[in-house]
Amino acid sequence: MPVSQISRNVPGRADVVIVGGGAIGTSIAFHLAEAGVTDVVLLERGELGGGSTSKAAGGVRAQFSDQVNIKLGARSLEAFSRFGARPGQEIDLHSVGYLFLLSDRKDVESFERDIKLQNDLGVSSRLIDVAEAKRLSPLIDTNGLLAAAYSPDDGHCTPESVVLGYAAAARRLGAKLLTRTTVIGIEPAGDEVRTVVTDRGEIEAGTVICAAGAWSRAVGEMAGVDLPVTPVRRQVMFTEPLPELAPVVPFTIDFSTTFYFHREGRGLLIGMSDPDQDPGFHLDYSQDWLPRLSEAIGTRAPGLLDVGLRDGWAGLYEVTPDHNALIGRASTPSNFLYATGFSGHGFLQSPAVGEVVRDLHLGRTPVIDVGPLTVRRFSDGATVRPETHIV
Repeated sequence: MPVSQISRNVPGRADVVIVGGGAIGTSIAFHLAEAGVTDVVLLERGELGGGSTSKAAGGVRAQFSDQVNIKLGARSLEAFSRFGARPGQEIDLHSVGYLFLLSDRKDVESFERDIKLQNDLGVSSRLIDVAEAKRLSPLIDTNGLLAAAYSPDDGHCTPESVVLGYAAAARRLGAKLLTRTTVIGIEPAGDEVRTVVTDRGEIEAGTVICAAGAWSRAVGEMAGVDLPVTPVRRQVMFTEPLPELAPVVPFTIDFSTTFYFHREGRGLLIGMSDPDQDPGFHLDYSQDWLPRLSEAIGTRAPGLLDVGLRDGWAGLYEVTPDHNALIGRASTPSNFLYATGFSGHGFLQSPAVGEVVRDLHLGRTPVIDVGPLTVRRFSDGATVRPETHIV
C-alpha cells in the first residue's frame, strides 16, 4: 500500500526528526527539548533502547587515546554522576574504576603516553604496578603482566535506565518519541532533505539527525550521505552467583586479548571481542567464541573456569575504519546531521554527544570540538584519527 494511503499517525511536520531511539538518539532529543526545541520527533523502528544500547556492557570511562574521546568520556561521566537530578532517573551507577591489564611492553609505553594526555585533560588515571592491580581485582592471575592502567572515576551503569531517563524527560519537555515506526525513505528538496517517509506516514522536517547506530549506513544512503558504518557482532555472557565475590570489582580488561568482566548482581558479566567475527547483522547468540574466551579466562582469571556460566546475548558494534565516531553536519544536504559509528563507545559518550548535537543544530560552538570526527576525514588527503583503547 502506498505511504499516502496509510492512515497518518505521525506528525505532519517537525523542526527536528531524529532517526534512532537508543542512548544517542534519546540524549539528543532530551538536550534539544531542554534547550527549547520542543518540536522534536524521534523515530525508532522497534522499542526505545532495543538496538545496540540494550545489549551494551554498560561501561563508562574517560580512558581513551584520542583527545576528543577523552573529553567526551569525561564530560559524560560527570553527567552520569548527576543523572538522578538531571534528567531525573536512577541508573545504578557503580564508580568502581576501569582497570586495563597490560602484558606487552609497547602497550605499557602507549598507555603511559595516553595517561599523560588524560591527566592534562583532568582525568585521574594512573599507571599502577602488578601488585596493586591484584589488590584491586583479586580474581586475576598476574602471570605475564607488566603493569596496569587505572582510573577510579570510571565504572558501569544500566543502559536501559539511561534511555528511560532521557526519553521520559524529553517527553515531559514536549518531544514526541515514536516507537515501531520505520524510516523507509528521505526525500530531498534542493540542497536539503525535506521529507522523512515512514511506514506510518510522512514528516516534513527542518533538520534530520541520524542516530541509527549499526543501521546508519542505510539511513545515510537515503539522504545521499556516505556514513562508513559496519555492524559487527559482540557478545557477553554471565556467571552464576559467586558467594565470595568482592563487593567492589573494577571493570577489568585484559588488554591484549580484550577479555573483560565486571560485577553484575551476585555474579559477573564477561565479554570479549572476536577477531574472526564476520561483519554483518548477526543478532543471534553463538557459541563459536567460547573456545577463545575460555583460553583467555584460563590465562587471566582461571578461577572463573570452575564457575557456572549462563548464556548471554549478542549485540552490534557500529564500527568505522578508525574506530572513532562520526559526528557532524553533512556538506550536502546541509540540514542532515549525524552521530553514529561509535565502535562500542556510543552509550558511554551519549550525554556529551547529546549536548554537542544540540549545539550543532542551534548553530552554537559545541561544548566539545568534534570537528575531527566529521565523515569528511575519510576523504582523500584527510587525517584519520585512530582510537587504540578498543575493547
